[in-house]
Amino acid sequence: MPADIEVRHLHKKYGDNVAVADVSFTVEQGEIFGILGPNGAGKTTTVECVEGLRRPDGGEIRVLGLDPQHDRAELTQRLGVQLQDGQLPDRMTVGEALRLYRSFYREPADPQALMDALGLAAKHRTRYADLSGGQKQRLSIALALIGNPKVAVLDELTTGLDPQARRDTWSLIQDVRARGVTILLVTHFMEEAERLCDRVAVIDRGRVAAVDSPTGLTERVQDGQRIRFRPSVPFEDALLTDLPDVTGLTRQNDLVVVTGTENALNAITSVLARNNIVAQHLRVDQPSLEDAFVALTGNHPAAGADAAPGTSDASPAARS
Repeated sequence: MPADIEVRHLHKKYGDNVAVADVSFTVEQGEIFGILGPNGAGKTTTVECVEGLRRPDGGEIRVLGLDPQHDRAELTQRLGVQLQDGQLPDRMTVGEALRLYRSFYREPADPQALMDALGLAAKHRTRYADLSGGQKQRLSIALALIGNPKVAVLDELTTGLDPQARRDTWSLIQDVRARGVTILLVTHFMEEAERLCDRVAVIDRGRVAAVDSPTGLTERVQDGQRIRFRPSVPFEDALLTDLPDVTGLTRQNDLVVVTGTENALNAITSVLARNNIVAQHLRVDQPSLEDAFVALTGNHPAAGADAAPGTSDASPAARS
């Protein structure tokens, strides 16, 4: 069975600035596929080419077997899009927005059913300006689904939401996938990618650095365990750094942070016990998706969180 989305050797530039140098990936039917990358990596330009909003300078894209440029009218009927900076008129109500968008499609979903499913039924007559951030995100998802799409593209889905609204939105996306919709999700939240995505493409400087499941990417990190504790009495670093399973030791005031292999914890606790040292407030951290992201890109994912709206790609032209 062919993939729902196929991107091969995508290239896009704005003037002399290369936003996407060489991006390839596939998204299988029913999958939640994430795109991660530092600010300016080319994530939004990539998905805008997938949506047909940008014309690539090179490469090939197929969405549900259609070319986003040549078959744009037909693809519009099958593809739902939640834009990063989507806005509605302040005075438009939730019901009016859904009825308007419904008129664009030949086989639309039932607006009332969508409002019920997304918790918007009580806001049917509420104006857009009076919605909370979480309610606006629910409405943007509803508008992306009103055409009964086979594929939905969600760009920076939960940016600006509080933690509870973010988790509520994640639950909604899992429900959307359960309805049989394939989802392409652009995000810079590591927890969001870990929670939702079957596979993730990490894009850096316009190229794909890696494609794998969140667990698969995490397993690529070679740091092993990170063990933190406060010793009950002082000791020399060599007590632990001489152990073959220990790869490093740093101190932060009275906190000792040791990195090592999967056997490091047993080796460390055994040596400490033999020397009558108690490891107080002991904590063991396994490598995370964020560790993998930093290893692949050299960037901390939070860099994208503080960017001004509309500046997520390499060129201002990408959002014009």
